[in-house]
Amino acid sequence: MTTAKRNYPTRVNLTFKGKEAQVVLDQIRTIDKSRLINKLGKLPEEIGNQVLDTLVEMFSRD
Repeated sequence: MTTAKRNYPTRVNLTFKGKEAQVVLDQIRTIDKSRLINKLGKLPEEIGNQVLDTLVEMFSRD
């Protein structure tokens, strides 16, 4: 997630803790669970669905 907004089709807009931000799907990284110290929040279902739809579009073979 970032607050540096770009108009890319691989980004999903949201508001997190009162700030405009984007889920950055063009920079997917994997991390070990042990690095997750505390939970900052949860995506609303609508944003989660937008993230999933964007991932499907990114990885589909059309």
